[in-house]
Parts: sequence; C-alpha cells; structure tokens
Amino acid sequence: MKKLTIDLHGMTAAEARSALLKILKSCPADTEEIEVIHGCHSGQTLLNMVRSFSHPKISRKILGLNNGMTVFVLKQQLK
Repeated sequence: MKKLTIDLHGMTAAEARSALLKILKSCPADTEEIEVIHGCHSGQTLLNMVRSFSHPKISRKILGLNNGMTVFVLKQQLK
C-alpha cells in the first residue's frame, strides 16, 4: 500500500487547502492513502478545514484516535 503524509502545521487554512489540492493532483496513481497532519492544540481552523475538505479523488476519511490527524482514503484508479 502506498501512503503519503503531509504536515499542515503553521499554515493558514488557505495555504493548507492549496497544499492539499497540490498533493492530490500530483500523487502517484498507486497512492491509496494520504495522512494529513493538521494538529488540534493550536485551534480548530485546520482540523475543521481538513475534515470538511472534499475532492473527487477522496473516497472517505478516517478520523483516528489522534485528533491531530486525518487520513484520506483515495479512490482506486483504473489501470
């Protein structure tokens, strides 16, 4: 399984959204998950933005026990 990680700490919501769009556009076709680290102790802005973020490549989100991280499960691409 191919998994990527992106850390959004220190970004504004607009910067984080742009970074998410960039990684989703450029990730290899065999990528199955993107682990998004957004934090939760310095406010809820990034957490809320990530958890409400939608994109055609995302099939679902996994909200883990670590409230500072969300996993995007990507749709499988036809080969």
